[in-house]
Amino acid sequence: MLKKKQREIIGEAVFKYRQKSKISQEVLAEKAEVHPNYIGRIERGECSATIEILLKIAKSLTVPLYKLFLKL
Repeated sequence: MLKKKQREIIGEAVFKYRQKSKISQEVLAEKAEVHPNYIGRIERGECSATIEILLKIAKSLTVPLYKLFLKL
């Protein structure tokens, strides 16, 4: 299980790239085939997403997966 700090780093990155893409949580959720509430929980660092979900999110945001793990 990811430490809270790591979840926060991933969540901040998802938020940053979603904002940069100018799409809503709902649009990202639809593209990544997850529930919009789940995107919100990831962005807030409240939950640990599986690697499969992170791959879908990265692909939906058109960013390499590794960028979601970098401290902003």
